[in-house]
Amino acid sequence: MDLEIKTWLYDILQSINEVESYFTDRPQKFEEYISDLRTKRAVERNIEIIGEAVNRILKRDLNFQINNAQKIIGTRNRIAHTYDKITDDLIWSIIINNLPKLKKEVEDLLKQ
Repeated sequence: MDLEIKTWLYDILQSINEVESYFTDRPQKFEEYISDLRTKRAVERNIEIIGEAVNRILKRDLNFQINNAQKIIGTRNRIAHTYDKITDDLIWSIIINNLPKLKKEVEDLLKQ
């Protein structure tokens, strides 16, 4: 695997691990998340990093397979450019439903 792609995969993994770390000392509760502006902004920033890393990977290798790559990039762009259209529900859904799957996928890719 290309060294730069591997680096970007590690960036994705690190960002997911950071998001998970925000909830290690407390239960994952939506109500707590929406009332914690610092955590919300930190999560959004990590999702931006993930989207940018996926974008760089695809620019480097158009045939590289990451599930939902275009949705990941699109979410990054929405956070960066139309931040006022991002809802807490959307980000929370990404935290709960998408990041665990992406983490497993990236870990598997790094094992190859």
